[in-house]
Amino acid sequence: VQLQASGGGLVQAGGSLRLSCAVSRRTSSNNGMAWFRQAPGKDREFVSSANWRGDSTIYADNVQGRFTISRDNAKGTVYLQMNSLKPEDTAVYYCAVSRTSYGGRDMTNYPYWGQGTLVTVSS
Repeated sequence: VQLQASGGGLVQAGGSLRLSCAVSRRTSSNNGMAWFRQAPGKDREFVSSANWRGDSTIYADNVQGRFTISRDNAKGTVYLQMNSLKPEDTAVYYCAVSRTSYGGRDMTNYPYWGQGTLVTVSS
C-alpha cells in the first residue's frame, strides 16, 4: 500500500489549504484513514480520522471546527480541508491507513503511512 500526500505549502494566518492523500490500493475503502502531523521538535500528533464510509469522523480539540476530513472511496483519496489556519498548525502532515474500519486516534493502529506534506503558516 502506497500513500501519496499533496497540497501543503505556505499560507498566511487565517488562510486555507486542502490536503489530499491518494492510496494505491482499493482495499483502503474498507479501512479507516487519518491525518497526523509533526511540528519541528515535537512528537507526531493525531489530527483527524474518518471511518471506512467517511460518515464518522473525529478531530483533535485544537483543530475542531476549523478542519474537515473527507474521503472519496471511488478515487481512493482522503482529504483534509484546513481553514482559519494558525502559525501553530505549522507541521509536516501525514496521512495514514488504519488496520481497523473505524480509524481512531491511536497511531499504533495505522500500519501504512504517506511521506508527509509540509504546511507552513506565517503570522
